[in-house]
Amino acid sequence: MIKQKIKLQIKKLPKNPGVYIFKNENGEIIYVGKATDLKNRVSSYFLDKNNFEYVRPIEQMIAQVADIEIQKTETVLEALILEANLIKKHQPKYNVEGKDDKTFSYFVFTKEEFPRILIKRESDLVLESRRDLKDDKLKYLHIYGPYTSKVQMQIALKIMRKIFPFHSRNEKSEKGCLEFQIGLCPGPFAGAISAVDYRKNILGIRMILAGKKKRLLAKLKKEMHEFSRKEEFEKAQELRDKIFALKHIQEIALLGNDKKEKSFDDLRTEAYDISNISGEFAVGSMAVFGGLKSEKSQYRKFKIKTIQGSNDVGMMREVLLRRFNNKWKKPNLIILDGGAGHLNMGRKILIELGLNMEIVGVAKGPTRKKLEVVGADEVRNEKIKKILQDKKFLKNITDEAHRFAITYHRKLREKF
Repeated sequence: MIKQKIKLQIKKLPKNPGVYIFKNENGEIIYVGKATDLKNRVSSYFLDKNNFEYVRPIEQMIAQVADIEIQKTETVLEALILEANLIKKHQPKYNVEGKDDKTFSYFVFTKEEFPRILIKRESDLVLESRRDLKDDKLKYLHIYGPYTSKVQMQIALKIMRKIFPFHSRNEKSEKGCLEFQIGLCPGPFAGAISAVDYRKNILGIRMILAGKKKRLLAKLKKEMHEFSRKEEFEKAQELRDKIFALKHIQEIALLGNDKKEKSFDDLRTEAYDISNISGEFAVGSMAVFGGLKSEKSQYRKFKIKTIQGSNDVGMMREVLLRRFNNKWKKPNLIILDGGAGHLNMGRKILIELGLNMEIVGVAKGPTRKKLEVVGADEVRNEKIKKILQDKKFLKNITDEAHRFAITYHRKLREKF
């Protein structure tokens, strides 16, 4: 039952991009999220959805929401950046809980004469910082984040780079550089831009990432008028173009990615894999995705107990029976690593247990690159049909199940 206060707050929400903040009864911030359309996005959490028993990975959080705050932004890009800054500041429980070092990513600015901007996972930064301390040197001057979507970070960096170009190659040269030729690199090593102007480009991106777009616009306008007063009209025109670009940021790709992720985020998918050598040290794995994103805290591993010898179908059966003997959140879609034999076995188990959910098998070639979805023609749910057509998603989740199974299998072998 949705609280009356929450209903009233949702009614008043604007259809602007921005950030929403969920608070509990004690006024603590428990979750921060970004939205292309605040009203639609926040409403989606509180709709009564009868299609699925479990509608999203953070379902348990919804019952705790006692108050909603929002911060509107002019663009989706600014919403993405504001979300990261608020998560860093407040460390909300349901943004941070269940995340591991591989989940969050950061923008980092290298410590060089002409700094580059890279995207780094948190685990990589931890390892690099240990080496830096050992060598008594700092590799990066500035770090911004954490961000939850590396894909959206890459899109955001492309958007910012069109306005404020920077050198991205390891080589200290623009020779044969396509980015230099199309204007994404200003050519510091070719002498096409001064060190002072290059640093201004870097500062522009830093100010955007720090949420200081208005201050940046005021700074650029002041510089533009100064160049105009000095009759340096070419430089004034360049700044005018940057100001216009900042005010009219084209973020169609970012919008599209955001919509795609949201369109599937009420789906819970579980992928299963078996790993063994001639039946020895046999294990099973369960990888879990909420929408298009992995939910690593909900992965599970199984040491095979009842099957002897090479019988992958029997091992998969044991894993599924043990999985559904637990009161974990139920999936909307089950993906089994295997062909028709695995799929038929899985369907029988669902019938025996009285469970109503979609199930398919994914048969892979020797290189694990060619995926054949077995049973997709019998899937009834339209949304699940669409997600099964996403080859990147299928590869990601089946690779995760395989990786998790192999890791556990190797750990068991190493003990003997």
